[in-house]
Amino acid sequence: MPHRSIIEPFRIKSVQSIDLPTVEEREKALRRAGYNLFGLHADEVIIDLLTDSGTGAMSAKQWAGMMIGDESYAGARSFYRFEKAVKEITGYTEVIPTHQGRAAERILFANSVSEGDVVPSNTHFDTTRANVEYQGAEARDLVIAEGTDPSALLPFKGNVDIAALRATIEEVGVDRIPMVMVTVTNNSGGGQPVSLANLREVRRICNEFGLPLILDACRFAENAWFIKLREEGYTDRTPREIAQEMFALADGCTMSAKKDGLANIGGFLALNDGELAAKCRNLLILTEGFPTYGGLAGYDLEAIAVGLNEVLDENYLRYRIRSTEYLAEKVYDAGVPIVRPAGGHAVYLDAKTLLPHIPPGQYPAQALAVELYRNGGVRGVEIGSVMFGRPLPDGSESPAAMELVRLAIPRRTYTQSHIDFVAEVVIDVAMDAGEIGGYRIVEQAPWLRHFTARFEPT
Repeated sequence: MPHRSIIEPFRIKSVQSIDLPTVEEREKALRRAGYNLFGLHADEVIIDLLTDSGTGAMSAKQWAGMMIGDESYAGARSFYRFEKAVKEITGYTEVIPTHQGRAAERILFANSVSEGDVVPSNTHFDTTRANVEYQGAEARDLVIAEGTDPSALLPFKGNVDIAALRATIEEVGVDRIPMVMVTVTNNSGGGQPVSLANLREVRRICNEFGLPLILDACRFAENAWFIKLREEGYTDRTPREIAQEMFALADGCTMSAKKDGLANIGGFLALNDGELAAKCRNLLILTEGFPTYGGLAGYDLEAIAVGLNEVLDENYLRYRIRSTEYLAEKVYDAGVPIVRPAGGHAVYLDAKTLLPHIPPGQYPAQALAVELYRNGGVRGVEIGSVMFGRPLPDGSESPAAMELVRLAIPRRTYTQSHIDFVAEVVIDVAMDAGEIGGYRIVEQAPWLRHFTARFEPT
């Protein structure tokens, strides 16, 4: 059979116009936003790859499900459909809806993490790290060494360093480690997957020391697909079966349904520990809502229930992973340094290698992200020393391990010609990389500064 393109496994029934701001309008927008792409208005962006969180297109079945959403305050039918979908995939007995993933993190950590604790993970993402640190604890990243080398070719670069995990537990002490977390796929490390073999090893260590294992499961379906493609013995297993095996190795999960729930809002915390779940529900009632809606409308619960099943469809996952790989191949073949192999939800440009003349303290990834918008109206996001730099006592900063620009691809949203345009912009910017200058921060918040900081060119 001849090799053919993997086409989008859907037809488009509704469209939304894209604004096409001029170079002058984009420059004006950058100055107004303090060179922070989060500060741009959506109609000032041509192709928006800031995030894949809540920015995808929902299916006809999801929209249809929303029409039967039950908005009862307590005990709504929509909650029980949502709960059933979550339980069938995860197997966890306690399901707590939240308005999005960071709410699940906050509720979980507020009830289980104390000042002075250490929470090990492969790599914490920004809100996870901030919520751990807000409790006065340390979020410690223990990804394998290859996971911080953008050029290393390894099938499961998101894996936890098992030796480092054991060393951390022995150094810190079991009493100061409330849980071990594993992010699937590993977002901050380039959207790289975690193998089932590695999860089993983490589970073995957790059993040895009596520690709970929690998954950050935002992109569980993409991780399952990588396991099917790359891990020996799983070629003939379905994504659903693989996902179920992943969840069975853990004691619970936090989930942003804005990713692999294919919804525009929502998330959940799922656990097997009934006592901990009861504490979490008490805080949920105080800050989010009643336990059968958790800050969501009934129609949101319906959309998530449908999306959790659609995301495990093999045709969808084949298209999803291939479309990301397509962009990665185009820019890499043109000589642009990226994190390899391609991640599941995004292409990560390696700004440290592309812009060696910009020191970490002048935020090379931020500079590259700004230039992509200036050149072609493409909005990505910095994942480098703005997001993960650590302040030092002398007023300087310890830089992030990598300086990346993430181009996160919304699900079922852009066509191949849009992705071709993005590749052209990236390649054009890379050709003039030597002309790009750095930035300094002139205003920042104490938590998650990358969302609101203001910059100026150095």
